[in-house]
Amino acid sequence: MDATSDVRDIAERFTGLIGGPITALRKIVEACGHIQSAHVATVADVFNLSVAEVRGIVSFYSDLRTEPAGRRHIRICQAEACQAVGARELTAAIADKLGIGLGETAADGSVSLEAVYCLGLCTNGPTAMVNGDPVVGATPEGLAG
Repeated sequence: MDATSDVRDIAERFTGLIGGPITALRKIVEACGHIQSAHVATVADVFNLSVAEVRGIVSFYSDLRTEPAGRRHIRICQAEACQAVGARELTAAIADKLGIGLGETAADGSVSLEAVYCLGLCTNGPTAMVNGDPVVGATPEGLAG
């Protein structure tokens, strides 16, 4: 689903609510897989914002993707607590194992790798999310699947 009218319907459900634009954008990602330029324009119109303001929201939040994620979407925490227990080494190992870097998706769309800054699981690091499911004490073998 990515028809403009469907995206408009999603956005309109959140008008008048605190955090409406970001909530609408997150719901659009859930429904469409990523945010397209036309979606930005629709959200701007619905919330009476400029396209630049909506682009600012999209660029600030890492979960608001503008490109499709891989079928296996891996997000590795890069915050200080996870770095202290090996997140950088984990990231390098999994990137090497998958043959892609942070912010990239494999050419066949099978997997994508993304940085995230704090999953709120600081005492169990390094942490990651795979397709939205948290992984504590993450290892390259466990993440590569």
